[in-house]
Amino acid sequence: MNKEKRKKLEAKGWKVTTATEFLELSNDEEQIVELRLALSEALKERRLQENLTQENFAKILRSSQSRVAKMEAGDSSVTFDLLIRSLFKAGVDKKKLSKIIAN
Repeated sequence: MNKEKRKKLEAKGWKVTTATEFLELSNDEEQIVELRLALSEALKERRLQENLTQENFAKILRSSQSRVAKMEAGDSSVTFDLLIRSLFKAGVDKKKLSKIIAN
């Protein structure tokens, strides 16, 4: 958020904060959310690199289009196991996976 917009909101009585503060997340919880989002984003990027629709990608993963959408959105119902297995099926190796996690 730019500084000008923040000042206007605060002048009208709004409190500007982070998602972590708003949701009262612990440091561990924040890191888990960030990791889930990084894996989800990497999966979507991989699909787009291959010029695949969610439906076509779902066939490769032996899943459904709606499940791919949930994976790409970082839905909490998607396990880390499923995200990682899907990345492997999409051609991401352990070295690339470690870079995703490290960033």
